[in-house]
Amino acid sequence: MPSVTVKRSVLLKAVVTEKLKQEVAEELQEAADEVARRIEELDTAGRRYISDLQRTDLQRAMALRGQVEGEKRRQQEVRDQLLQRREAVGQWELGSEVVRGTIEGVVEVNEGDNLAVLLGGAEIVVEDDLVKAIRQLSAEELSTRLQDSIAAAATEEGAEADVLGRIETP
Repeated sequence: MPSVTVKRSVLLKAVVTEKLKQEVAEELQEAADEVARRIEELDTAGRRYISDLQRTDLQRAMALRGQVEGEKRRQQEVRDQLLQRREAVGQWELGSEVVRGTIEGVVEVNEGDNLAVLLGGAEIVVEDDLVKAIRQLSAEELSTRLQDSIAAAATEEGAEADVLGRIETP
């Protein structure tokens, strides 16, 4: 019977342990610190350049100042999000599973195989860097998870709309 080997994404999950919580919190703090350094560098370099530019072209200097301030705000938002995620890590329940990302894997596809299951249903679960489980989800499990994800996204959108509605209402 003919078959073909194809690449697929494999979901990488980790069992929450104190070690994982500490590692992820440290990674997020380091990333937030790096963003803060970039903001400071942007501010310092921007001030110098804008100061020099003001002598020759005030309008361009004002436009550049707006761009620098906008970029600083965007970077500050990124930093704030990283710090919020770091705080959320502290709330992770020990023993639960969290998604750490995806990795590339290969799978052999044969005639008659359920392609959706083969391409979308693989998970590797690690605990403190040791592989604890390798899962191949069934079509039913895959369908249930997809429906749960859609429902969760709809709930989040509804909550955002509710909050925005309250904010925008005079």
